[in-house]
Amino acid sequence: MYLIVIGWMYVVLMMSVAEAMNTTGSVLGAIVTFFLYGLVPVAIIVYVMRTPQRRRERRAQEAAQDAARAAASAQPDAGRETAGAAEAGGVAPVRKEP
Repeated sequence: MYLIVIGWMYVVLMMSVAEAMNTTGSVLGAIVTFFLYGLVPVAIIVYVMRTPQRRRERRAQEAAQDAARAAASAQPDAGRETAGAAEAGGVAPVRKEP
């Protein structure tokens, strides 16, 4: 995919140079040509074509975070509480007798 992007950007660069060097062309026209024929369409195409890869990376990151949370909750609390008390949201508050 990136080879096609590099090739297309080369073609657009040459179109822009030809626009700038032409006797009836202008540098502004060359810049507009480069952006409208090159950067904008290529950015859109690369973004769309990378969507599945970004989705896989996000799912892998979420799975790693879930695994880390599961490993952290499986270990007992470092204090005097049991693992069950830590998972249940802690120990009930202690009230003073009147």
